[in-house]
Amino acid sequence: MRILAAMSGGVDSAVAAARAVEAGHDVVGVHLALSRAGGTLRTGSRGCCTIEDAMDARRAADVLGIPFYVWDFSERFRDDVIADFVSEYQAGRTPNPCMRCNEKIKFAALLERALELGFDAVCTGHYATLVDGADGLELHRASDAAKDQSYVLGVLTAQQLAHTYFPLGSTPSKAVVRAEAETRGLSVAQKPDSHDICFIPDGDTRGWLAEKVGTATGDVVDRSGAIVGSHEGAHAYTVGQRRGLKLGVPAADGKPRFVLEVRPVSNTVVVGPKEALATAEIAGDRLSWAGRAPSASSFACDVQIRAHADPVPARASLVDGVITVVPDEPFDGVAPGQTAVLYEGTRVIGQFTIAHTVSAVPAPV
Repeated sequence: MRILAAMSGGVDSAVAAARAVEAGHDVVGVHLALSRAGGTLRTGSRGCCTIEDAMDARRAADVLGIPFYVWDFSERFRDDVIADFVSEYQAGRTPNPCMRCNEKIKFAALLERALELGFDAVCTGHYATLVDGADGLELHRASDAAKDQSYVLGVLTAQQLAHTYFPLGSTPSKAVVRAEAETRGLSVAQKPDSHDICFIPDGDTRGWLAEKVGTATGDVVDRSGAIVGSHEGAHAYTVGQRRGLKLGVPAADGKPRFVLEVRPVSNTVVVGPKEALATAEIAGDRLSWAGRAPSASSFACDVQIRAHADPVPARASLVDGVITVVPDEPFDGVAPGQTAVLYEGTRVIGQFTIAHTVSAVPAPV
């Protein structure tokens, strides 16, 4: 096949490209320039897609002997990922920018251009597995549960999966990938993984959002509506948060309180006891299926609500395009804006963005 290898500058994408070459494919490397900001140099292990990453990707391509290009996707990234991130926080939701980047950039904009240029597939260093099932191609978890990235790939459609290539899916561990990179002479073999939002390399999400949307003082209330503190911007809070609340009125039982809800219209943050974070039901939008859709409108599944969360057995129901999921045991601390990925065993069924939650602990009357 003609393969376009997306090379982030990290060890995973470099080894994935190397395996594609070794498999006999015609491979071209490409690094996506996602920011035009001058101060995007890496600090420690923070961020990704920086100037240094582009240079690391080029050096890896040189070692592999493949053509290499840098494509400017900064405008698409700004419009489809950064703007979405800001608007979601303004709406009181907690977004996952990596999901949007996979959906809108790596497997939409990049794949579209790759197909236009005659490539058969886009290769990435994601840890996930593609399986030829009875009803078509299926997306499954990776062999290494600790590195499995099928959750952040849950946004991919059947058409996109048909043009993707994940060479690392069956790799038993990240240590194997690093050792292989050393053997191949790739300078990124011991490069640290990035763990932060790439467009906020210093990790200060609250400060970054304050610059984008400003600050507006509002009330922090308990579940009864009593004012227990104040804040300087509801966008700086997310469901499940405990630290930094600076409440002026202690709880009656003396126990810590957590953010339960963010109400952007009234610029109010609701806090309460930890047990009130238990969620008995979620519902959402932006629904998509990774391959064949379920044949029934109600079906059993496992649901994962964070990249590294354990899957929870649940029952999903679809009515008029709205999906509702009721877990066998309550979820813990679910925030609107998070992505829920549905599984059947190791297979990804599909995903949706959580728009509504129902607490397992009723609020006091």
